[in-house]
Amino acid sequence: AEHEPRHVHTRAREVFDVSGAGDTVVAACVLALAAGAEFAEAAEIANYAAGVVVGHIGTASCTPEQLLQSMRE
Repeated sequence: AEHEPRHVHTRAREVFDVSGAGDTVVAACVLALAAGAEFAEAAEIANYAAGVVVGHIGTASCTPEQLLQSMRE
C-alpha cells in the first residue's frame, strides 16, 4: 500500500454541539497541509481543532491559542 492507515487518538470531552465540526476539520487540515505538515500530522491538528469547536453551543471557531491549549492538555 502506498500509505499505511494511521489511528488518530482522541480524548474524551463534553460535546455540546457538532455544528461546524466538519468544516473545522477541513479548514484546519488544509491549513496544516499548506503550511507543510504531513497528512497524518494535519489530521491530528484538525482533530484537536474540531474538539475545541464541539465544546461550544452553536457554530464556533477555533483560535490558534485555543488549538495550542487543546494540544497541551
